[in-house]
Amino acid sequence: MGRRVSVLVLGLGPAGRALTHRLAAAGVEVVAVDPAPERPWTPTYAAWADELPGWLAPEAVSTRFEPWVHTGTARRVPREYVVLSTPRLQRSLTLDGAQLLTGTVAEADATRVLLRDGTRLTASCVLDARGAPLDPARAQQTAVGVVVSRRRAEEVLGGPWLMDWRRHDHATAGQSASEGPANFLYALPLDADDALLEETCLVGRPALGMRELRERLETRLAGHGLTLSGYERTEHVRFAVEPDPAAGRRPGPVPFGARGGLMHPGTGYSVAVSLRLADVVVAAVRAGRDPRRALWTPAAQATRRLRQAGLRTLLGLDAAGTVRFFDAFFALPVSLQRSYLSAWDDPRGTLAAMVAMAGRLPPRLTSVAVRSTAAEVVAPVGRRLRPPPRRAG
Repeated sequence: MGRRVSVLVLGLGPAGRALTHRLAAAGVEVVAVDPAPERPWTPTYAAWADELPGWLAPEAVSTRFEPWVHTGTARRVPREYVVLSTPRLQRSLTLDGAQLLTGTVAEADATRVLLRDGTRLTASCVLDARGAPLDPARAQQTAVGVVVSRRRAEEVLGGPWLMDWRRHDHATAGQSASEGPANFLYALPLDADDALLEETCLVGRPALGMRELRERLETRLAGHGLTLSGYERTEHVRFAVEPDPAAGRRPGPVPFGARGGLMHPGTGYSVAVSLRLADVVVAAVRAGRDPRRALWTPAAQATRRLRQAGLRTLLGLDAAGTVRFFDAFFALPVSLQRSYLSAWDDPRGTLAAMVAMAGRLPPRLTSVAVRSTAAEVVAPVGRRLRPPPRRAG
């Protein structure tokens, strides 16, 4: 039996729930499909405060602070960073006015969805926010974290670290800290009582595995005088940061969130931009326009290509080069940092940040960045501008 609705949202993670929340608030008839619509979220979400939309409920934010970065030199980043309360964020994205269906998608295209139980749904617009599938061929971010007393974490670490790249003896299974992708400590105050200490591989192809990261975390914390009991609440992270090259171009539902290429390929952040751009999709739906065109303007596409060049640069660096890269990045004015990290459709600001970075890097690393940008940006543009071959005769 078929059923027709106005808008279908597939997936009720942060991106899909934000879409459903904003569509319902705008009076759009929306049906959301998820295998477990009310399943509690468990990951830790954080963002720069200025990335969040003005409509987000204040109680969704748990802590605010200006983080530090340590690359051999300690720097405070003069930009407010926030940790979101995962339960309060989920509750604040109310679904009043939306219809929820419990089910798993078997097939989906631009206007039709088939669930595994045989239910068929037809809509004027299908929005797919089911997250980015893992693909071993694409670069990934991995992390292993533990939750400890905030008081104890601050005693031994000295404060909230966005990135602590300080070297420790991570030698395990014959591998030294200089081999493989670089890793850093991500140390966040979750609330008044707890802190998350997470050993993170920002990007790798392949990325560091969970066992390796756990060993490196334990070694690092032991070096600071903090020995883990083994009973701490843990968090494991693994997702693709390298975008699907066909995302948003192949026929089918409109992809959104991490599935739609909204994840920053150089940082792995996608929640804040998904919250912020939900209203762009809502406005397009209400106006009867293609949400893809609303999201992926020429400026947004150019910005994405530049960010992909940044990802290619990171993948081309060894561990020491990665630390030098971020040392140069966080020495930039915060306005340029913001352009590169947060601007969705600002290719000029993104390029200005990249050019300023190149001027601060040693020649060897600058050449890696230039080659990466040429491969990701210049070559594709050149192919599009190249005249078609002449036909014989």
